Amino acid sequence: MSTTPPSLRRLPRLSTSSAPAAEQRRPTQPSLADLRDHVDAGLIDTVGLALPNLQGQLKGKRYGARHFLNRVAAGGADMCKYILATDINMTPHDGFDLTSWDSGYEDVVVVPDLKTLRIASWLPRTVLVLGDAVGPDEQPLDVAPRQILRGQLTQLAAHGLHAQVGVEIEFVLYKGTYGNGMPIGPGGLVPVSEHNLDYSLDHPPALDRYFRRLQGALAKAGMPVEAIKTEGVPGQAEVTFPYGGALTACDQHVVFKHAARALAGRAGMTATFMASPETGIASGLHLHISLTRKGNAALPTLDGELSQIGEQAIAGLLSALPDLAPLYAPNTNSYKRCAPGSFAPTRMTWGYDNRTCAVRVVGHGAGLHLEIRLPGADANPYLALAAALAAITHGITKSPALPPACTSNAYNASEAALVPLTLEQARSAFRHSPIAQAAFGIDVVQHYAHLAQIELDHHRTVVTDAERDRWFTRT
Repeated sequence: MSTTPPSLRRLPRLSTSSAPAAEQRRPTQPSLADLRDHVDAGLIDTVGLALPNLQGQLKGKRYGARHFLNRVAAGGADMCKYILATDINMTPHDGFDLTSWDSGYEDVVVVPDLKTLRIASWLPRTVLVLGDAVGPDEQPLDVAPRQILRGQLTQLAAHGLHAQVGVEIEFVLYKGTYGNGMPIGPGGLVPVSEHNLDYSLDHPPALDRYFRRLQGALAKAGMPVEAIKTEGVPGQAEVTFPYGGALTACDQHVVFKHAARALAGRAGMTATFMASPETGIASGLHLHISLTRKGNAALPTLDGELSQIGEQAIAGLLSALPDLAPLYAPNTNSYKRCAPGSFAPTRMTWGYDNRTCAVRVVGHGAGLHLEIRLPGADANPYLALAAALAAITHGITKSPALPPACTSNAYNASEAALVPLTLEQARSAFRHSPIAQAAFGIDVVQHYAHLAQIELDHHRTVVTDAERDRWFTRT
């Protein structure tokens, strides 16, 4: 259940081989010249330009490949700015400073990041490329998730530190196609497997076919997985990706979710990344973080113990992450995941190879690293990782006290602070937090606090099936 980083004591240098560039590039991650050749050969006819939105979804446009090459690749394309100021249903809401009815919901230029070009083998003759929303000053908008993560990487770099990240994601596969109002369980969608298949290599044929197609599609897209495994919950799977750069890890994650959903739909299944799709089910987004300084691992000492930076990083995570919860637990369902016995944390604790803790120290020697277990599968990876890095920077600059490591069941660690229990509690702490404002700036904090309030307002007046089950005939 963990990503294993490479030995970081001596990182390999990038190749300086004199071999032709085309031999050094992955064919699944084409250059612009490669793309032009693919188009000329009739292999590619569509380019999807995607702007990751506040929820980590890919939003954008499909372009004819020649039009993209001739008009979009160099200059970008106009898209409505509200992509970065809506709820999960793309519903416009008042209260965002970025755009509004009063401003006419104007456009913003989305500039392709050509380093993210990749063949989307799950879509016919299509490549995907991620983009950045750029303002009139030709700078990326501060509230855009990719730019928020870049900001935290820059702050970390000011201390001479660089992050390497491995992402581990859990999700649940159900038989059938979900529609609004469809029940989950008997009479509706049921998991693709009926039993606990944790660590099993005996998968039902439909699940085995899905895993093979997913693994193959991701490899063709230049995103080979480290491992796929089934979990203890029926229908739940976990996919682990190799270590890499922080921004690249998040870029790959949002593309992975796009592929996972598309391939599930073609197989007559539904993939859900809800943090808790059913009572008692918890799906996480675990972030494995290593820090390097001048190419050397910074979290362990030469003896493989926690360094001073490692201790500061953990202390910062424990003290700051409660204030940053809307960035890694963005909706009301996010908070239903954290329950005793769920393998999701309920207390702000840390420990060595302890899966009941919020921060797990794992690995050995130069591979010693931190696993952040707070984010759920519903988290926007850019924002969740930005929150973790901001907390680490807080620990390095402010040196909060590090509590003792938890050596037993962290669910019983009554002396440790609780993780945020509700979105309402989390939003209030985030909105007024000096830590959040120092890390992200007041404009970003207000933007995402308002997004959290929209979620709260939506659920405040919605009557749920659980309420009817409990009260309908008993009041």
